[in-house]
Amino acid sequence: MAVSGRPVVIDIRTRRAAEERGPAIPDGSDPLLRTVYGEILRDERLDQDRTLDDVARAVGMSKQYLSEVERGRKEPSSEMLHSVCDALGLPIEHLLTRAVRRITASRRIATGRPSGTPQAQLLAA
Repeated sequence: MAVSGRPVVIDIRTRRAAEERGPAIPDGSDPLLRTVYGEILRDERLDQDRTLDDVARAVGMSKQYLSEVERGRKEPSSEMLHSVCDALGLPIEHLLTRAVRRITASRRIATGRPSGTPQAQLLAA
């Protein structure tokens, strides 16, 4: 698939998981950061075939709280995010980088054009 003649790379696993969950923000605005972080943490946990209980115990939090973090319903502290990332062996900078990529990709999909492309250009006559 291409948008404006440019190829688009789609992570099928992530797309299927997102389709099952439904749109995080139905009005087309940027997703909340906590929602994006939660999706990434869940994807990483599932990729490792680990349970909520396993990761929650490693972090020292309840399974219910971790589930709410993964679903974007709770806003974890930076310390809590760091602890979950450590339990998953995911460097915190990878969480941040992946979040930026997902938000950028959602903007491209929502607008139908690459991020940063101006909507209108003014040219001097």
